[in-house]
Amino acid sequence: MSKPDAQVDVIIVGSGIGGLCCGALLARYGFEVLVCESHSIAGGAAHGFERGGFEFDSGPSLYSGLSDPASPNPLRHVLNAIAEEPEWIQYDTWGCCLPEGDFPTRVGGEQFIQVLERLSGAEAVEEWRSLQQVMQPLGEAAIAMPPAALRFDLGAIQTVLPYAGKLLKQTKQVGQLTGPFSKIMDGVVRDPFARNWLDMLCFLLSGLPADGTISAAVAFMFADWYRPGVKLDFPVGGSKGLVDALVRGIEKKGGEVRLRSHVEEILIEGGRAIGVRLRGGAVMQARKAVISNASVWDTMNLLPEDAVPCKWRQQREQTPACESFMHLHVGIDATGLDLECHYIVVNDWARGVAAAQNLSLISIPSVLDPHMAPKGKHGIHVYTPGNEPYAPWSGMDRRSAAYQDLKAERSQVMWQALRRVIPDIDRRVELSLVGTPLTHERFLRRDRGSYGPAIAAGKGIFPGPKTPLPGLICCGDSTFPGIGLPAVAASGMIAANTLATVKQHQEMLRDAVRYF
Repeated sequence: MSKPDAQVDVIIVGSGIGGLCCGALLARYGFEVLVCESHSIAGGAAHGFERGGFEFDSGPSLYSGLSDPASPNPLRHVLNAIAEEPEWIQYDTWGCCLPEGDFPTRVGGEQFIQVLERLSGAEAVEEWRSLQQVMQPLGEAAIAMPPAALRFDLGAIQTVLPYAGKLLKQTKQVGQLTGPFSKIMDGVVRDPFARNWLDMLCFLLSGLPADGTISAAVAFMFADWYRPGVKLDFPVGGSKGLVDALVRGIEKKGGEVRLRSHVEEILIEGGRAIGVRLRGGAVMQARKAVISNASVWDTMNLLPEDAVPCKWRQQREQTPACESFMHLHVGIDATGLDLECHYIVVNDWARGVAAAQNLSLISIPSVLDPHMAPKGKHGIHVYTPGNEPYAPWSGMDRRSAAYQDLKAERSQVMWQALRRVIPDIDRRVELSLVGTPLTHERFLRRDRGSYGPAIAAGKGIFPGPKTPLPGLICCGDSTFPGIGLPAVAASGMIAANTLATVKQHQEMLRDAVRYF
């Protein structure tokens, strides 16, 4: 290979939360890190952007377990390890617009029981209390081994050892955590509303209903959401505030997040990944490793055909995918409005929570952080989370009239959701932007605009960070169960830990994990 344009220890492809967590931790470990991001904004699906004075989030809008340094949340462990974080705003109420009616609810077990008692009655409440009893030891088991302790080499024996005693006490529960949550739910909960509610939570956690969601993810949620005094967290500035904290963790140790740097190819030499080639021809060389935070399908597209065994490539390319998103970003006149920050809208339980356009989420972050919108205004993000099929959009020209017509048609479900919360929304609108699966595909470099892998519990396993190609490691939602922030943060930590020495890893754990 000719002389590279730059040479660092580790190159990370993509600045999604998984890649940024990995990069920030590697920087703490002393590695020279370069994150190559195709977009002009860091953060992947979690990036924030500005239009007309409104600060919009592009992705995750519901955060919990992040303001408390002693939280079991893996993303909190990254923030502890790098000594960076945004300022947090706490709240506990969100709005529900369900087939049963519209009402506010709060996080916490007792608060949901009040809703359940009103909608379903005493028998449903007793079932829920029974489920809480079942989930309590499962929740303890889910956090007995922090993902921050994991690494994919023999050093894991030493880094996991301090937690082994607590994990061994949970042996019976650990076995239950690997199966689908529906097996646990079916044995306890019969009430239709409670089952629909749990199905919905599972879908939001993993992109799959209860019969496809691993019990460990739900157990973690129960340990987090349904404990006494629980609060939700919101980063000042929205998801951008969180992204900025992770970027600071990289840059303060000499690393770099390079924007508008589209990776076209992972370079191979001597049977090893040794760097990347960017659009325009620049070559970046990695002394230690290339880490892909791209999806499993996009990572395969970056590799030369003969770089990995054919069978392994085929297995990865055949990973089932969740559907995509529709997005609606709206700037409005907020005069006289009294709103919650978040709403969830379900049109019809009978169709199933994963049915196309059946479920919409509404986020109004300026309710909590007024600086995210001009005075007297609100910025709103409505989206259909992983239930928008890609097929109607496949092959469309984004400049065509047909594309504009389909955008108008498929965005109506989001406008309808907004009208349930703000009936006179149409007269208040000052700015509106519609995003589609093609928007996701283009700006986030996501194959088919997918939410991520749809690997159902009990029917497949997430592969972890290692690959058969020396020098290539993966992180992100294609490697660790769950699609949300805790899962991708855990994936980034595990990838970084695998490159660190055991001593470095142990020192990090002393700073990061504080809930034991």
